Amino acid sequence: MTWRAGEDMELKEDFLRLLKEDEEFRYAVAGFLGFREVLERIDRNTEAIKSLQEQVAENSRDIKALQEEVKSLQEEVRSLQEQVLQNSRDIKVMQEEIRDLQKQVRNLQEQVAGLRHTVVALGARWGILSETAFREGLRGIVEQHFGGRVTKWIASDKEGIVYGHPSIIEIDLVVRDLEHVLVEVKSSVSKGDVAELQRIAQLYEKETGIKPKLAIVSPYIDEKARELAREVGIETYIPA
Repeated sequence: MTWRAGEDMELKEDFLRLLKEDEEFRYAVAGFLGFREVLERIDRNTEAIKSLQEQVAENSRDIKALQEEVKSLQEEVRSLQEQVLQNSRDIKVMQEEIRDLQKQVRNLQEQVAGLRHTVVALGARWGILSETAFREGLRGIVEQHFGGRVTKWIASDKEGIVYGHPSIIEIDLVVRDLEHVLVEVKSSVSKGDVAELQRIAQLYEKETGIKPKLAIVSPYIDEKARELAREVGIETYIPA
């Protein structure tokens, strides 16, 4: 179809007149123009929504990956917690076993100590052990009982104070808190041994200027010897 200039002009005049005079036509044109703008906006919004959907999809993938990572970490934590719990149970069992072993060791030590005392006592009564071996066996007991280290005091009794003739005197000595204790350790003790210890104390005081305390350690002390020791203030100790 070919439009002539006059017709085109008339069409424009008619269009303008309708816009001016025909309210319904005017609303129709306005609606058409507005609908086009709306369509353009919808297109723009559609693109924006599509972009957002793609971003949401990407975020969803990232969230899913993070969820998987968190799940893996939670499983590792649970595994570690179970391992720690098992280790705690194992440690508790080991502690109980150690306590049982310590108890068994203490019982064995007590049994050995009792056996040792029994053997020492038998040695005192039947001569199974020598005096030297006996004294060595009771050294630890003496140190524990008197609270000090056992040393040997050796002196030359030139005047014969102890035996009535010159001799070398040897006896166990414990020094504790400036207190000197002469300890006679024998497998068996008689009344004469008590008197001998008194004479050794006289020699010690003469040689050192210190008056010592006296003690006797033996598994077997004669009753008369025990009575004399009590009268003169000598401590007697019988190992259990």
